[in-house]
Amino acid sequence: MTATAPERTAPDTRRRGAVAVARWCGLLTLSLAGWWLFDRIGLAAPELFAALLAAIALALTGVGPARPSRPVGMAAQGTLAVSIGMSVRPDMVSQLGAQWLPIVTVAAATLLLSVGAGALLACHRLVDPVTGVLSMLAGGATGLVAVADELGGDEKVVVISQYLRVALVVLTMPLAVTYLFAADVTARVAPTDPDAAPWWIGALFAAAAITAGTGAASLLRIPIPATLGPLALTAAVELAGWVPHVAMPAAMLPAAFLIIGWQAGLSFTRAGLLALGRIALWAVSLIALLCAVCAGLGVVLSAWTGASLMEGYLATTPGGLAAVLAVASSTDSDVTLVATSQVLRLLMMLASAPVVVWLAARWASSRRYLDRRHRRQRASAARPKIGRIRS
Repeated sequence: MTATAPERTAPDTRRRGAVAVARWCGLLTLSLAGWWLFDRIGLAAPELFAALLAAIALALTGVGPARPSRPVGMAAQGTLAVSIGMSVRPDMVSQLGAQWLPIVTVAAATLLLSVGAGALLACHRLVDPVTGVLSMLAGGATGLVAVADELGGDEKVVVISQYLRVALVVLTMPLAVTYLFAADVTARVAPTDPDAAPWWIGALFAAAAITAGTGAASLLRIPIPATLGPLALTAAVELAGWVPHVAMPAAMLPAAFLIIGWQAGLSFTRAGLLALGRIALWAVSLIALLCAVCAGLGVVLSAWTGASLMEGYLATTPGGLAAVLAVASSTDSDVTLVATSQVLRLLMMLASAPVVVWLAARWASSRRYLDRRHRRQRASAARPKIGRIRS
């Protein structure tokens, strides 16, 4: 019996493998076709936009592949981070030092807006305060989803709300950058360096920076280690002038954009959308409102720091760090300002999450107490009054 078991399961294994390959080929084909189309019309970050749309379409129809594995996703995030780190210059850092106050103020305002949106979501009778806050915190979607159940929230609602916010940011950002701000998507194309090192040296440097940066950030328990670790390490090496003629191979960044788009798009499932049920309209409305108000904060940041409106918009989007950096790197933007603002927002959200969740839990307990008290009062009022008979 044991000798024939592998023979019976082998065809099923091959069939499942063939189906998985076919699904990935379909996703890649759709993504490349969309990339070509969006590039023809001049859309910013066309590969990212195409990958996201293709992944969402296949995921919702039930024929999409599984999400890219965690190491693949971390490698894509690290590739983007290394690319951003290579663009850091000493004059950018010195200029940024005078802008700390507006950056901190806008990040704190984003935190307060997120908590307010979570409180409004919790006003729905089907959502408790902890779930509402976790669903609307604009930062670290993956981390918040991972601890939602542990912190007492409804994991399904938190998952779909967080990824709806990220998807809305990623879907609207290239459109806004291209058509609202009329960005020059060719401005970030670097001129050819006659002294540039061979492409394989750039690939080796990128691989080493991703590995070392991610490992160090993980050991230090830094949030989003695959992005923040390689970004900090590459920026430090660049500022020290140790790799003046090393550039990343041209094919690495578009491949990273595709994987990042697939990661976000394949998170959507019909079961996840159905989990929102009757709160879907309320949740989507609050997410859209949060994005709109954060865009208003971008205008404030632009006026306060002298940055362009597009840079203010990119610096204040409520989430989608990897996608924001991807779009910023493909346009003529101050990537240092955008990255600093986004990273600070992310750190503030993650650092304040335990305190905010504790306050939400206290609110939930007090709300349950008041509900029980009101029910007792209504029940008492509904009882017939029996007066005392006086002699």
